[in-house]
Amino acid sequence: MKLRPLSDRIVIKPIEREARTASGIILPESAREKSQEGEVLAVGPGARNDKGERMSLDIQVGDIVLYAKYAGAELKLDDEKLLILRESDILAVVEEE
Repeated sequence: MKLRPLSDRIVIKPIEREARTASGIILPESAREKSQEGEVLAVGPGARNDKGERMSLDIQVGDIVLYAKYAGAELKLDDEKLLILRESDILAVVEEE
């Protein structure tokens, strides 16, 4: 199944953090920090301005992004955890040097 986000919404697949500490202790899922990094899977067409024109988004499919910790709506699709959030909840795009 595919998702097509509306307006300025974005579908993200969270990137899971390492399950071990630096010293090698394995952390249970309840003790792990919530991920704030993910890969963009789908992007909506953009919100409309006061004149009714679409404003394009700065985010593209395939980007790795950082987002606000408790932003968006979580859902499970085909046994995969996804997150739908607004463009304004994206804090930064991760770029490789």
